[in-house]
Amino acid sequence: MTEVADKPLEQSLATLLREGTEMVVALPLSRIVGVELRDETAAADLRFFLQTAVGQETHRSINIRLSPGSHDLEVSYIAPAPTWRVSYRLVMDEAGEAEVEAKAEAEAKPKALLQGWGIFDNRLEEDLTDISLSLTAGMPISFVYDLYTPHTPTRPVVKDEDRVAAAPVIFEAAADMYQAGAMAPAAAAPPAPAPMMARAMKMERPKLSAETMAASVQSAATGQAMGELFQYNVSVPVTVGRGQSAMVPIVSSNLSCQKDLIYNGSKMPTHPVATVRFKNGTSLTLERGPVTVLENGEYVGEAVLPFTADGAEAVISYAVELGLHVKEEIKTESELQSLRIKEGYLLQNLYDIRRTWYRLDNRTAQVKKVLIEHALTGYDIFDTTAPAEKTLDTHRYQVEAAPGKITEFLVQERYLRSRREELRNLSYQGLQRYFADKLLDQKAYDSLRALLDAWAEISRLEKAIAEQEQQRGKIYKAQEQAQKNMAVLSNAGEEGKLRGRYVKQLTESEEQLAQIDQTVARLQAEINQKQANIERMIAGLAA
Repeated sequence: MTEVADKPLEQSLATLLREGTEMVVALPLSRIVGVELRDETAAADLRFFLQTAVGQETHRSINIRLSPGSHDLEVSYIAPAPTWRVSYRLVMDEAGEAEVEAKAEAEAKPKALLQGWGIFDNRLEEDLTDISLSLTAGMPISFVYDLYTPHTPTRPVVKDEDRVAAAPVIFEAAADMYQAGAMAPAAAAPPAPAPMMARAMKMERPKLSAETMAASVQSAATGQAMGELFQYNVSVPVTVGRGQSAMVPIVSSNLSCQKDLIYNGSKMPTHPVATVRFKNGTSLTLERGPVTVLENGEYVGEAVLPFTADGAEAVISYAVELGLHVKEEIKTESELQSLRIKEGYLLQNLYDIRRTWYRLDNRTAQVKKVLIEHALTGYDIFDTTAPAEKTLDTHRYQVEAAPGKITEFLVQERYLRSRREELRNLSYQGLQRYFADKLLDQKAYDSLRALLDAWAEISRLEKAIAEQEQQRGKIYKAQEQAQKNMAVLSNAGEEGKLRGRYVKQLTESEEQLAQIDQTVARLQAEINQKQANIERMIAGLAA
């Protein structure tokens, strides 16, 4: 027997019973690296309690206070769960020759088998045994709102103010707000002041019964549909262990389908993609999810099925056609469509034209039919083959690409816009071009050319006036210099003679200025006359 001193432990110890012996060993806890539980039940319980401890912060305790006496309580709770997912499988089988001929006679489309499974995860802390499972498809609006944290709103400070008492305001009741019989008639009341009438009517409204309010709203849910949502009700009980998942078959239907090659350069440049389309004839709403596509028992690709309502068409792409190369080339130009003269302006209607060439290089040995998706941009399409299909944002044109050749397809678009140009800014070259393009007749061409000639003459006259004004400026400058020189000269001797020459020079310059005034006045009169003629000509053109 070993005596143990009565001292506090200086380190943590773990007591172990050795297997096959009757000895109990105390080991320092720091020497223990790990513990393995051999019992599966104990290991599962340990995992459960550890997970519970980790999520302990998300638990909330509430106190329920009841009045004295016995009570029948029904307690329920809502547990958050992850959204369910769906996975599909689309199986297409290529028919034999006899079957193809039979289908051609019946004009029937090929069939495809669509199968879908809903995937549900149990993230609760308990096993779910024989539960009734409903999966809802759609996108309800949902959010997290803090209702537990008290919130005190900030109130503004309002100062008192002087004001005049307002006159009574009378509200007229909406007599047709409620249907007949939806509201009990109010007892007749004696006349009251106008402000109290609104209050009296307001006090009668709470007499609406719960039955009346329920009858005023009709449910939109019928069968599986729930308004804007759709619900899959699983007909058999489902058992899902905690932390486990379950796959539930929700759809298995044969549908008519069609295979296409679709090219859209903004989604997949250079190559078209192989697609399959079908109309949702399952009588169910198909939730968005991945699809594995099989053809003749072979895997051919994967796709994503969009949210598809009952009766709607779905198009899914599952592979890229590498044997077909597509190149786009875009060219733009402007083309004058018409001319019109109004109030001294030439109004032009022009087409902004955009031409898109699609060049399809088929490097396979088979003929390929391709649907080219061309985006709509607000331009009008002209001189182009009619589209095979139309969507909200695109036109789809069917093009047949011959094997081993390059096939071209052209889409032409145009947008009509207007611009205006002042007639005076026209050039002889532009006027000649309009006439050559037959946008102007001979009469309009001659009138516009006469206008340009008149404006050219006005420009010449204005230039002559500018030259006269320039000459006037030189004379003014010479006079100013002569006057400065005369100011320092006397009237006697040589200075007197020089002063006399300056006086003669000033006299001659005044005569020149008078002549310039006459010339400018004459030129301005000619300009005014020609301007009046131009206005009459413009009025005649507009008429």
